[in-house]
Amino acid sequence: MEIGLAELLIVAWIAGTLPILIASIPFSQLNYFHQFLLGFAKRGKTMQSSAHKFTLPQKFFCHFYALAVVWTTFLLAVTWFYAYKMAPLISKPLQYSTLTSYLAGSSHILFFHESSPPAVKQRYRVWSSVFLLSLMEFQVLRRLTESIYVFKYNPSAQMHIFGYITGLFFYIAAPLSLCCAFLPEAFVLAMNQMADFLIKGKTQIPVTEFDWWGFVNPLLKLKWYSWSGMAIFFWGWIHQWNCHAILGSLRDDPEQVDAYVIPHGDWFDYVSSPHYLAEIVIYAGLVVANGGSDLTIWLLFLFVVANLVFAAAETQRWYLHKFDNYPRDRFAIIPFVY
Repeated sequence: MEIGLAELLIVAWIAGTLPILIASIPFSQLNYFHQFLLGFAKRGKTMQSSAHKFTLPQKFFCHFYALAVVWTTFLLAVTWFYAYKMAPLISKPLQYSTLTSYLAGSSHILFFHESSPPAVKQRYRVWSSVFLLSLMEFQVLRRLTESIYVFKYNPSAQMHIFGYITGLFFYIAAPLSLCCAFLPEAFVLAMNQMADFLIKGKTQIPVTEFDWWGFVNPLLKLKWYSWSGMAIFFWGWIHQWNCHAILGSLRDDPEQVDAYVIPHGDWFDYVSSPHYLAEIVIYAGLVVANGGSDLTIWLLFLFVVANLVFAAAETQRWYLHKFDNYPRDRFAIIPFVY
């Protein structure tokens, strides 16, 4: 039985999430496993200076985002070209019956299935992948910019090498999960086009006017849930931007680069790790923008939630231990819940 890219990603996300979920179960018998896994997850302020075996500087975080920008841009270009060539969307006027069915909530709450012909559904799925990769491009470009210009990492801040490898894996697998259903075909098409160009040469290939509108117009025809997901995505995106700016401003004074202070403002008024909360909102936006129909993206989201909740709990413990005056009404990551 042939195993496809989507199946491999499903296995990878399950394999990455299960240990975190098991370590999070509040059983004393699992405490050793919890501490073992926590040793790989600690970084920066939560990692003791004496525990620097098999570690790398935390400033290497920028490697994740540099890789993510290059990889996501490549996937976006290949998938977008494939969508333009192989999945054209026919322009149809918006019918009153269609609009009223949306307003009446006739779409499935979870999967948002439409009554379109299968071929049209497939085309929408292709352009949905382009849409999701475009959102991911916004995310990784901002994260790369922040890692270079916003964050002022403590010179002694470290992260475990396993965490470094996990980060590299995540930013390869996450964009892949947004387009895995069509990437093999898209890659073959791109390779064939490249081979055709190399064999025939530029002079032998008919020159046609580049249709910018043909590349963009189909995105405007996506379903309502794509735009709802985009709104959720940018809600989290903006708050993460604000929270990262707050964290970066705490070390504006070069003489205080080794000092830790309590952050305030934005979602910091509610939780200790609002940048993690914003990341969860961002990936929830991707799930909604996809229409909730792709298991791979759901598992990606579950991994993000499990990983960040696990890390936020340790950050909360560190703050409470470090500062006697730390606000006791702040939750770890989910306001009024946890």
